Amino acid sequence: MGIRYEEAADRQKKIVRASIVGIATNLALVAFKAAVGLLSRSIAIVMDAVNNLSDALSSVITIVGARFAMREPDKKHPFGYGRIEYLSSLIIAILVLYAGVTSLVESIKKIITPETPDYTPVTLIIVAVAVVVKIVLGLYVRRTGRIVNSDSLVNSGKDALMDAILSAATLAAALVYVFAGVSLEAYLAAVISVIIIKAGFEMFSETVSKILGEPGDVELLIAIKRTITEFPEVHGAYDLILHNYGPDTYTGSVHIELEDTCSITRLDELTREIAGEVFRQHNVIMTAIGIYSVNTRDEDVIRMKEEITAKVLSHEHAKQIHGFYYNAKDNAVWCDVVVSFDAKSRNAVLEEVLQDLRQSYPDTIFMLAMDMDYGEICAVK
Repeated sequence: MGIRYEEAADRQKKIVRASIVGIATNLALVAFKAAVGLLSRSIAIVMDAVNNLSDALSSVITIVGARFAMREPDKKHPFGYGRIEYLSSLIIAILVLYAGVTSLVESIKKIITPETPDYTPVTLIIVAVAVVVKIVLGLYVRRTGRIVNSDSLVNSGKDALMDAILSAATLAAALVYVFAGVSLEAYLAAVISVIIIKAGFEMFSETVSKILGEPGDVELLIAIKRTITEFPEVHGAYDLILHNYGPDTYTGSVHIELEDTCSITRLDELTREIAGEVFRQHNVIMTAIGIYSVNTRDEDVIRMKEEITAKVLSHEHAKQIHGFYYNAKDNAVWCDVVVSFDAKSRNAVLEEVLQDLRQSYPDTIFMLAMDMDYGEICAVK
């Protein structure tokens, strides 16, 4: 479902390839930095080596997550296993947090009982080379992650770039000691640890937010609505909701406005055509397409809709009205009112709108449904 198999397989290959490059590079850096750090008695360099080891482990987790995410849907998980990638991102964030906390504890110990570092030209050259290697690796992994839409790779790339900055700071501290005789090792290691902890917490928060459920990419939402409203019969597309089952794996539902003269036969054809076009252009499976009927045969009703729309939108937090339909038999109006999340009380806003309409149309029954902004407000009317 969602992303096509060939595209998914190619995506997985790119993730695995980038992760393997990351593993090999980080393990090499671990070996060199650990040796240099122990020989020079530099806690900052040793902590940097530990951080590189966690990076290598993160790449392993990324590969495992990508492999499991490719499993075919089954009875137990009919929407596939794509969300496993979010779990792998979460594990990586936890590892980064753990590395940061461990480094901070060791740094504090060294502040209390300091050791004098012993740098050599070879030590400084290795650290300088590590900075360059980490910059190149970080840019490569982050770029690949953005291309294949992999949070795990993007996080690994960001982590590598941050490591380059931290390694550069370690090199600067070493030069300060060599030329000025002032040891900043333990204090720098503590600062590095705090930065690592902050980065891990941000990764954790972003991943948890996606697991809880986000409205979806605004540009994708607008593009899908534009595709739907390009059909001549569709007067508007509303309530578009995307359900994410892993990177690039979406199902969706939407309401469309059609004239009340549309036949049931054309309605069936149209919904099938819309679903096919959305999948072809955006790789999103539309599981449900609801219908709003638009009054077209009564000029008085059309004028009434315009008046009610203007009245509703005059309220500060009422952002949109759609799904309007007037039932002459019961003298009743149905419509959805989009109320902003910025309102102190969304229910209070809807109640104010309802009271306002009742005062203007005392004999009319109003059936208002409070709707929400699912990440965008119709750029396409």
